[in-house]
Amino acid sequence: MSVLGEIISTNLLADAGKPQGVIVSRAVQIEKKNFDYQIYLPSNIKTTGSLPVIVFLHGIRERGIGGLVPTEGTLSLILKQLLKRVPAIILLPQCRPANYWSDSPMEQMVVQAIQQTVGEFNADPNRLYLSGASMGGYGVWHFALKYPGKFAALVSICGGSPILTGDRFSPIAQKVGKTPAWLFHGAEDKVVPVSESRELVKALEVNQGDVKYSEYAGVGHNVWFNALAEKKLMPWLLSQKLG
Repeated sequence: MSVLGEIISTNLLADAGKPQGVIVSRAVQIEKKNFDYQIYLPSNIKTTGSLPVIVFLHGIRERGIGGLVPTEGTLSLILKQLLKRVPAIILLPQCRPANYWSDSPMEQMVVQAIQQTVGEFNADPNRLYLSGASMGGYGVWHFALKYPGKFAALVSICGGSPILTGDRFSPIAQKVGKTPAWLFHGAEDKVVPVSESRELVKALEVNQGDVKYSEYAGVGHNVWFNALAEKKLMPWLLSQKLG
């Protein structure tokens, strides 16, 4: 089962029967090719003022074409039951097969998708949050390195540094600066070494960054369950604002 599927399955019966938002599909054109992405719109999108946007970068098993989640059917219903707990627009780009978030077309797609989403739905550009798990966690640090000051907060779940040689962590901390960041990692992760998050945290602290770190003893790569269960995460995230 994919990471997304595991997360959804734990919320199968959550808040059944209550109002929920919708998942819509959009596309951007990069080098004459269309790249699809999806957006979750909360049910109060028409009555609420300028909403924040949470960008979620998925892991390696969710790579594909045509959208990360179905827009109709049972799976869509379950996902919307999960997402509706968040009073924000949630941007769900999808990385193409054999690609990574740091690849140029994927990077351009995410940046353009953010611009289109903010413009189309009158979202708050000062409350733009970047999150990701596993491969998406590496993506969080790639975008933080390339686009400093763009995001109001960062959430990295079992992620790591996209820099492959030399000093892999200090350059990221220097670019991130005071941007609030919360990192999650399982101490027994056999896929992404826990040292990746530990070293990032150390570099951010040395650089006097605004960093929080949650490491879980006895937990492996599926630390996203622990992150989702963190009751303080969403209030902390949504309280951050540029400027």
